[in-house]
Amino acid sequence: MDKEHLRSVLAAVAEGSLGVDEALRRVALEPYARLAEGVCLDTGRGVRTGQHEVVFGQGKDDRQLLAAVGGLAEAGLPALVTRCDARQGALLLGAFAQGEYWERARLFCLGRPLSLAAPFPAEGEAVIVSAGAADAPVALEALGTARYLGLSAGFVPDVGVAGLHRLLPYSEALSRARLLVVVAGMEGALPSVVAGMFGKPVVAVPTSVGYGTGLGGVAALLSMLNSCAAGLCVVNIDNGFGAASLAAKLLSSRAEAR
Repeated sequence: MDKEHLRSVLAAVAEGSLGVDEALRRVALEPYARLAEGVCLDTGRGVRTGQHEVVFGQGKDDRQLLAAVGGLAEAGLPALVTRCDARQGALLLGAFAQGEYWERARLFCLGRPLSLAAPFPAEGEAVIVSAGAADAPVALEALGTARYLGLSAGFVPDVGVAGLHRLLPYSEALSRARLLVVVAGMEGALPSVVAGMFGKPVVAVPTSVGYGTGLGGVAALLSMLNSCAAGLCVVNIDNGFGAASLAAKLLSSRAEAR
Protein backbone atom coordinates (compact mmCIF):
# COMPACT_ATOMS: atom_id res chain seq x y z
CA MET A 1 0.00 0.00 0.00
CA ASP A 2 1.25 3.50 -0.83
CA LYS A 3 -0.02 6.85 0.41
CA GLU A 4 -2.36 7.34 -2.53
CA HIS A 5 -3.97 3.93 -1.97
CA LEU A 6 -4.38 4.64 1.74
CA ARG A 7 -5.82 8.06 0.94
CA SER A 8 -8.37 6.46 -1.44
CA VAL A 9 -9.46 4.01 1.28
CA LEU A 10 -9.91 6.83 3.81
CA ALA A 11 -11.77 8.95 1.25
CA ALA A 12 -14.12 6.06 0.50
CA VAL A 13 -14.89 5.71 4.22
CA ALA A 14 -15.47 9.46 4.51
CA GLU A 15 -17.97 9.51 1.62
CA GLY A 16 -19.74 6.38 2.86
CA SER A 17 -18.98 4.07 -0.07
CA LEU A 18 -16.77 1.81 2.06
CA GLY A 19 -17.58 0.45 5.48
CA VAL A 20 -15.25 0.87 8.44
CA ASP A 21 -14.80 -2.90 8.91
CA GLU A 22 -13.91 -3.47 5.26
CA ALA A 23 -11.48 -0.52 5.34
CA LEU A 24 -9.89 -1.94 8.48
CA ARG A 25 -9.55 -5.34 6.79
CA ARG A 26 -7.83 -3.80 3.77
CA VAL A 27 -5.43 -1.75 5.85
CA ALA A 28 -4.72 -4.54 8.33
CA LEU A 29 -3.93 -7.11 5.64
CA GLU A 30 -1.75 -4.93 3.46
CA PRO A 31 1.21 -3.88 5.63
CA TYR A 32 3.03 -7.02 4.44
CA ALA A 33 2.63 -9.87 1.99
CA ARG A 34 4.12 -13.27 2.76
CA LEU A 35 4.85 -15.22 -0.41
CA ALA A 36 5.33 -18.98 -0.86
CA GLU A 37 8.95 -18.58 -2.01
CA GLY A 38 10.09 -17.44 1.44
CA VAL A 39 9.75 -13.76 0.58
CA CYS A 40 7.86 -11.42 2.91
CA LEU A 41 7.27 -8.00 1.36
CA ASP A 42 6.88 -4.95 3.58
CA THR A 43 4.16 -3.34 1.47
CA GLY A 44 3.40 -0.71 4.12
CA ARG A 45 6.93 0.68 4.27
CA GLY A 46 6.20 3.56 1.92
CA VAL A 47 3.40 4.84 4.16
CA ARG A 48 5.57 4.62 7.27
CA THR A 49 8.86 5.92 5.91
CA GLY A 50 8.16 7.62 2.57
CA GLN A 51 10.28 5.05 0.70
CA HIS A 52 8.96 1.70 -0.56
CA GLU A 53 10.74 -1.59 0.03
CA VAL A 54 13.68 -2.16 -2.32
CA VAL A 55 14.73 -5.67 -3.36
CA PHE A 56 18.36 -6.72 -2.79
CA GLY A 57 19.07 -9.04 -5.71
CA GLN A 58 22.35 -10.57 -4.60
CA GLY A 59 21.86 -14.00 -3.03
CA LYS A 60 18.25 -14.46 -4.10
CA ASP A 61 17.37 -17.39 -6.32
CA ASP A 62 15.31 -16.86 -9.46
CA ARG A 63 11.97 -17.78 -7.90
CA GLN A 64 12.50 -15.43 -4.96
CA LEU A 65 13.55 -12.58 -7.22
CA LEU A 66 10.58 -12.97 -9.56
CA ALA A 67 8.22 -13.36 -6.60
CA ALA A 68 9.51 -10.21 -4.90
CA VAL A 69 9.21 -8.01 -7.99
CA GLY A 70 5.88 -9.57 -8.98
CA GLY A 71 4.54 -9.14 -5.46
CA LEU A 72 5.37 -5.44 -5.41
CA ALA A 73 3.78 -4.99 -8.83
CA GLU A 74 0.62 -6.83 -7.73
CA ALA A 75 0.42 -4.52 -4.71
CA GLY A 76 0.46 -1.54 -7.07
CA LEU A 77 3.94 -0.49 -6.00
CA PRO A 78 7.05 0.32 -8.02
CA ALA A 79 9.99 -2.05 -7.74
CA LEU A 80 13.72 -1.36 -7.58
CA VAL A 81 16.20 -4.24 -7.47
CA THR A 82 19.79 -3.46 -6.43
CA ARG A 83 22.88 -5.67 -6.85
CA CYS A 84 21.21 -7.30 -9.82
CA ASP A 85 23.74 -9.06 -12.09
CA ALA A 86 23.40 -9.39 -15.86
CA ARG A 87 21.79 -12.83 -15.73
CA GLN A 88 19.24 -11.66 -13.17
CA GLY A 89 18.60 -8.54 -15.24
CA ALA A 90 17.84 -10.65 -18.31
CA LEU A 91 15.55 -12.87 -16.22
CA LEU A 92 13.60 -9.88 -14.92
CA LEU A 93 13.30 -8.25 -18.34
CA GLY A 94 11.96 -11.53 -19.69
CA ALA A 95 9.26 -11.57 -17.01
CA PHE A 96 8.60 -7.82 -16.85
CA ALA A 97 9.21 -6.44 -20.32
CA GLN A 98 8.15 -2.93 -19.31
CA GLY A 99 11.00 -2.73 -16.78
CA GLU A 100 14.48 -1.22 -17.20
CA TYR A 101 17.82 -2.86 -16.48
CA TRP A 102 21.01 -0.84 -16.01
CA GLU A 103 23.94 -3.24 -16.09
CA ARG A 104 26.71 -0.88 -14.95
CA ALA A 105 24.70 0.18 -11.92
CA ARG A 106 23.28 -3.34 -11.40
CA LEU A 107 19.77 -1.89 -11.06
CA PHE A 108 16.42 -3.15 -12.33
CA CYS A 109 13.40 -0.88 -12.08
CA LEU A 110 9.72 -1.47 -12.72
CA GLY A 111 7.07 1.23 -12.51
CA ARG A 112 9.27 4.33 -12.52
CA PRO A 113 11.54 5.62 -15.31
CA LEU A 114 15.22 6.00 -14.42
CA SER A 115 16.21 7.97 -17.55
CA LEU A 116 19.29 5.88 -18.12
CA ALA A 117 20.61 7.46 -21.32
CA ALA A 118 24.05 9.06 -21.07
CA PRO A 119 25.47 11.68 -21.10
CA PHE A 120 24.03 12.69 -17.77
CA PRO A 121 23.61 16.34 -16.79
CA ALA A 122 25.78 17.72 -14.00
CA GLU A 123 22.92 19.82 -12.65
CA GLY A 124 20.46 18.57 -10.05
CA GLU A 125 19.17 19.07 -6.52
CA ALA A 126 21.45 16.15 -5.65
CA VAL A 127 24.69 15.73 -7.56
CA ILE A 128 26.62 12.45 -7.48
CA VAL A 129 30.37 12.97 -7.82
CA SER A 130 32.59 10.02 -8.77
CA ALA A 131 36.31 10.20 -7.99
CA GLY A 132 37.39 7.69 -10.63
CA ALA A 133 35.94 5.77 -13.54
CA ALA A 134 36.44 2.59 -11.50
CA ASP A 135 34.09 4.04 -8.86
CA ALA A 136 31.38 4.61 -11.47
CA PRO A 137 29.29 1.45 -10.81
CA VAL A 138 28.71 2.53 -7.21
CA ALA A 139 28.15 6.15 -8.23
CA LEU A 140 25.65 5.08 -10.90
CA GLU A 141 23.82 2.96 -8.34
CA ALA A 142 23.43 6.15 -6.31
CA LEU A 143 22.32 8.09 -9.40
CA GLY A 144 19.72 5.52 -10.44
CA THR A 145 18.40 5.16 -6.90
CA ALA A 146 18.14 8.92 -6.49
CA ARG A 147 16.10 9.18 -9.68
CA TYR A 148 13.91 6.26 -8.62
CA LEU A 149 13.24 8.12 -5.36
CA GLY A 150 12.12 11.18 -7.27
CA LEU A 151 15.18 13.39 -6.97
CA SER A 152 16.51 15.58 -9.71
CA ALA A 153 20.01 14.09 -9.81
CA GLY A 154 23.13 15.14 -11.69
CA PHE A 155 26.36 13.24 -12.27
CA VAL A 156 29.98 14.41 -12.27
CA PRO A 157 32.41 11.61 -13.26
CA ASP A 158 36.15 11.05 -12.87
CA VAL A 159 37.27 14.11 -10.90
CA GLY A 160 39.46 12.51 -8.20
CA VAL A 161 42.22 14.22 -6.27
CA ALA A 162 45.00 12.94 -8.56
CA GLY A 163 43.77 15.61 -10.99
CA LEU A 164 41.69 17.91 -8.84
CA HIS A 165 41.55 20.67 -11.47
CA ARG A 166 39.00 18.45 -13.28
CA LEU A 167 36.47 19.35 -10.56
CA LEU A 168 36.61 23.11 -11.21
CA PRO A 169 34.43 23.24 -14.36
CA TYR A 170 31.60 21.79 -12.29
CA SER A 171 31.83 24.39 -9.50
CA GLU A 172 28.61 26.18 -10.42
CA ALA A 173 26.57 22.96 -10.59
CA LEU A 174 27.95 21.80 -7.24
CA SER A 175 27.26 25.20 -5.69
CA ARG A 176 23.65 25.17 -6.88
CA ALA A 177 22.93 21.62 -5.68
CA ARG A 178 21.18 21.11 -2.37
CA LEU A 179 23.20 18.01 -1.47
CA LEU A 180 26.28 16.20 -2.80
CA VAL A 181 26.99 12.47 -2.84
CA VAL A 182 30.73 11.89 -3.28
CA VAL A 183 31.98 8.41 -4.20
CA ALA A 184 35.67 7.50 -3.90
CA GLY A 185 37.96 4.52 -3.46
CA MET A 186 41.76 4.39 -3.01
CA GLU A 187 42.56 6.87 -0.19
CA GLY A 188 39.01 8.30 -0.15
CA ALA A 189 40.08 11.95 -0.05
CA LEU A 190 37.62 13.53 -2.46
CA PRO A 191 34.63 13.89 -0.06
CA SER A 192 36.76 15.95 2.35
CA VAL A 193 37.86 18.23 -0.47
CA VAL A 194 34.31 18.71 -1.73
CA ALA A 195 32.92 19.32 1.77
CA GLY A 196 35.64 21.91 2.33
CA MET A 197 34.92 23.74 -0.93
CA PHE A 198 31.12 23.81 -1.09
CA GLY A 199 28.61 24.71 1.59
CA LYS A 200 26.40 21.68 1.00
CA PRO A 201 25.78 18.52 3.02
CA VAL A 202 28.03 15.75 1.71
CA VAL A 203 27.20 12.05 1.82
CA ALA A 204 30.48 10.17 1.36
CA VAL A 205 30.57 6.69 -0.15
CA PRO A 206 33.80 4.66 0.13
CA THR A 207 34.30 2.05 -2.57
CA SER A 208 36.28 -1.17 -2.54
CA VAL A 209 38.45 0.10 -5.43
CA GLY A 210 42.17 0.14 -4.62
CA TYR A 211 45.37 -1.81 -4.12
CA GLY A 212 46.33 -4.09 -1.24
CA THR A 213 46.45 -1.73 1.72
CA GLY A 214 43.15 -0.25 0.62
CA LEU A 215 41.74 -3.37 2.32
CA GLY A 216 38.69 -3.56 0.10
CA GLY A 217 37.54 -0.04 0.91
CA VAL A 218 38.39 0.02 4.63
CA ALA A 219 41.16 2.59 4.09
CA ALA A 220 38.76 4.91 2.24
CA LEU A 221 36.09 4.37 4.89
CA LEU A 222 38.45 5.28 7.74
CA SER A 223 39.74 8.31 5.85
CA MET A 224 36.21 9.60 5.35
CA LEU A 225 35.25 8.93 8.97
CA ASN A 226 38.29 10.92 10.08
CA SER A 227 37.60 13.88 7.80
CA CYS A 228 38.22 17.31 9.27
CA ALA A 229 35.65 18.86 6.90
CA ALA A 230 32.37 19.71 8.61
CA GLY A 231 28.97 18.62 7.30
CA LEU A 232 30.06 15.22 5.98
CA CYS A 233 28.51 11.84 6.79
CA VAL A 234 29.64 8.40 5.62
CA VAL A 235 27.75 5.30 4.52
CA ASN A 236 28.97 1.73 4.15
CA ILE A 237 31.50 0.55 1.55
CA ASP A 238 30.04 0.40 -1.99
CA ASN A 239 26.64 1.47 -0.67
CA GLY A 240 25.45 3.79 -3.42
CA PHE A 241 21.87 2.82 -2.67
CA GLY A 242 22.18 3.81 0.99
CA ALA A 243 23.69 7.18 0.08
CA ALA A 244 20.85 8.03 -2.31
CA SER A 245 18.23 6.87 0.17
CA LEU A 246 19.73 9.11 2.86
CA ALA A 247 19.93 12.02 0.41
CA ALA A 248 16.25 11.66 -0.48
CA LYS A 249 15.20 11.63 3.18
CA LEU A 250 17.37 14.62 4.03
CA LEU A 251 16.05 16.67 1.13
CA SER A 252 12.46 15.63 1.85
CA SER A 253 12.84 16.62 5.50
CA ARG A 254 14.23 20.03 4.56
CA ALA A 255 11.36 20.62 2.15
CA GLU A 256 8.74 19.67 4.75
CA ALA A 257 10.34 21.99 7.32
CA ARG A 258 9.82 25.06 5.12
